[in-house]
Amino acid sequence: MLTTYGRSSGVCVDPIEKKPLHHFLPGTPVFSFGTAGCNLACRFCQNWDISKSKDDDTLADAASPEAIAEAAAGMGCRSVAFTYNDPTVFLEYAIDVADACHARGLATVAVTAGYIEPRPREDLFAHIDAANVDLKGFTDDFYRHVCGARLQPVLETLEYLVHETDVWVELTTLLIPGQNDSEAELEAMTTWVREHLGPDVPMHFSAFHPDYRMRDVPPTPAATLTRARDIAIGNGVRHAFTGNVSDEVGGSSWCHACGGLLIARDRYELGEFHVRVDESGAAACAHCAAPLPGRFEQRAGEWGAQRVPVRMRHRPSAALGVPAEPEVSA
Repeated sequence: MLTTYGRSSGVCVDPIEKKPLHHFLPGTPVFSFGTAGCNLACRFCQNWDISKSKDDDTLADAASPEAIAEAAAGMGCRSVAFTYNDPTVFLEYAIDVADACHARGLATVAVTAGYIEPRPREDLFAHIDAANVDLKGFTDDFYRHVCGARLQPVLETLEYLVHETDVWVELTTLLIPGQNDSEAELEAMTTWVREHLGPDVPMHFSAFHPDYRMRDVPPTPAATLTRARDIAIGNGVRHAFTGNVSDEVGGSSWCHACGGLLIARDRYELGEFHVRVDESGAAACAHCAAPLPGRFEQRAGEWGAQRVPVRMRHRPSAALGVPAEPEVSA
């Protein structure tokens, strides 16, 4: 029984780049929410207060699927993200929210570790428009001893998403010093991505900071992220990014064909936008017309780095399923 159905641990309007998704509706606001719990046990979890919580008090907001869709549309969001904890553990709730969002013309985003069996995987991702999947490392030893999981099911999920669905996919790896950041592992990971997923799946390499049960590990140097990005590009990944650091070169999108700047980024702030989108929605480099896979609009959004917390408040007499009155706090 899903005890978290209709209850959220927090709601916030974020930039879509924070998920991170760089080639999916860039510059637009995304309505982000999660529940509590997780099906992994990562020792480095950056959201451990939510993902490891067994306390009902964590679930502060009552939020029916219809209420979430109504609030997201009312705040001008282009999409709704299942994030903060993995939607795998609130799959039925996520599916109902996705249906309510699609009815209002909103896209859906899953931020997930991709650790899920084949049948529920089909059920979940049939309702998802874009996913950022954490590829946490590239050895089974790391997954088993640091994450409490296995690598192979994640790889199977990635191949399924890229080759058997229309979900737009981007990958994120949180690089932890001495754990998953060796040159050999990065070479193996990025080569696998290029060979099994193709060159157009973006990869994000993010900086770790000490947290949860890995407080004795130092933060990731920016040079490590740059090295990982260089390895990925060298192995044929066309769009590789650095994350959690200020790096205009590593955070921006560049054309693989002509080297021209496509989308300038500094963290979550967008600058120049040189992407042309035709009437069919196909995108291309504005400099050389090379195709650019992703989901783009004629111009980038202007949401910037804003983060707006939201409280979902029900009337005292309202039962679950009655639309909520969103209360926005600065």
